Amino acid sequence: MPRIIVTTDPVASELTDETPVLLDEHVHPVHLSTDHAAAQLVERLAWAIRDAERVERVRAERRAWQDRSARSRGSAPRSRVGVGARGAARAS
Repeated sequence: MPRIIVTTDPVASELTDETPVLLDEHVHPVHLSTDHAAAQLVERLAWAIRDAERVERVRAERRAWQDRSARSRGSAPRSRVGVGARGAARAS
C-alpha cells in the first residue's frame, strides 16, 4: 500500500524509536480523487514538512549551544598561551 512518511532522518532506511516521524500516512486513490481531498493531503504534507524543518533547526541550535558550552568549559587554546623567559605562562 502506498505510504507517505516525513521524517528528519535523511540517511536511515529503517525507522527506529529515536527517529522523529512527523507524518506517516497510507494513501489511497481517494486522497487524490477531488481537488478538495488532494488539497487536504497536500496541507497535511506541508504541516509535516514545516514541523520537520522546525525539529532540524532546534537540533542544530542545540548542537551549536552544546559545542559553545563545551568550548567554554575547556582550557584556553594552546596557541594563545606562551611561556615567558622565566618559565611562567603568559597570555599572548
